[in-house]
Parts: sequence; structure tokens; C-alpha cells
Amino acid sequence: MRKSKVTAMCAILSGSLLFSSCIGSFGLWNRLKDWNMNIGNKFVNEIVFLAFHIVPVYEVAYLADVLVLNSIEFWSGSNPVAEVGTIKTIHGESGDYFVRTNEDGYTIVKEDEEEKPLDLVYNQENRTWSAVAEGQTFELITMNEDGTITFKQKDGTPMTVTPDQFGTAAARAAQTGGLFAAR
Repeated sequence: MRKSKVTAMCAILSGSLLFSSCIGSFGLWNRLKDWNMNIGNKFVNEIVFLAFHIVPVYEVAYLADVLVLNSIEFWSGSNPVAEVGTIKTIHGESGDYFVRTNEDGYTIVKEDEEEKPLDLVYNQENRTWSAVAEGQTFELITMNEDGTITFKQKDGTPMTVTPDQFGTAAARAAQTGGLFAAR
């Protein structure tokens, strides 16, 4: 009986590695961790942390992310436990920005400029990310079936790159006109 459970678990873990090939956002585990960090002082947080390891709450959340939720996120393009409506504050060099998670993307607003939001919208049907600002829509990138990304260069011509450091370097070189671009 024990051997069949171990074999089944190994098969499930192997399958998750073969079918997802994505680290994922670990949304469930991160939400659980964030909740624990905000329930009280550091002593309460530590007690809950230990209790959640004795009763394997963290382990179950992590396993659910690894085996199910991250695979769903990879194949569908959306996280099933995304926190729609949450707002995070980003501290930038020129001020604070508020980022709200929407069902189809994000809304970014600079502090004291609430009347000028920037929406980043994902169209699942076309597999495109677009920016919407001041009533105008600009297509940013297209996620291609083969895993590459296509974007428009400054002159309007499309360029397709791989989503890795080589693709990023090629895109940067094309935009700046050389391989050794300053950051």
C-alpha cells in the first residue's frame, strides 16, 4: 500500500514538471503567507507559522500551487487565485504609484495624478497586452503560440524575440541601435 502511494506521488510530481515548465506565481501560498504576516505582532506570526507547519497548511497550499494552480496559470494565462481589486503601492524615483489588479490586467496611477490612469489590458482571445491611456489604445506585445513575443519597434516594424535574456538583449539592441546599450 505504501509503495503504491509513493509511486503515485512520484508520477504526479513528474507529470507536473513535464506539463507546466513554469515556476508560476504561487498565489495561494503567497496569500497565506501575507495573511500570516499581517495578523499581529512577530510573536503571534511565529506561533501561527509554527502551527501551520505542524498542521500542514503551508505544505498543502504549496503542493496545490505546484501541482494544480501554477499549471492552470501557465496554460490559461491567468492565476485562479489572483487578488482582483487589490492595490499595491510602488515607490518610484519620481513618486509613488498605485497598481490595482483587474480581471484583465492592471491599472497604474501616479499619486496626485488620479485623473490620468494607465491601464495594461490582456486580451486573452488575441493573446495581446495593450496600454490604454487618455482614451487611446496602444498594442504593446503579442504572445505567440510558439512561446515567442512580438512587439512593434520605434519605426513601427514588428520584431519577434524569445522571452529570455537573449531576446531582451536583441530587443534592447534593436531599440538603441547597438549591442552595448547603457541601462
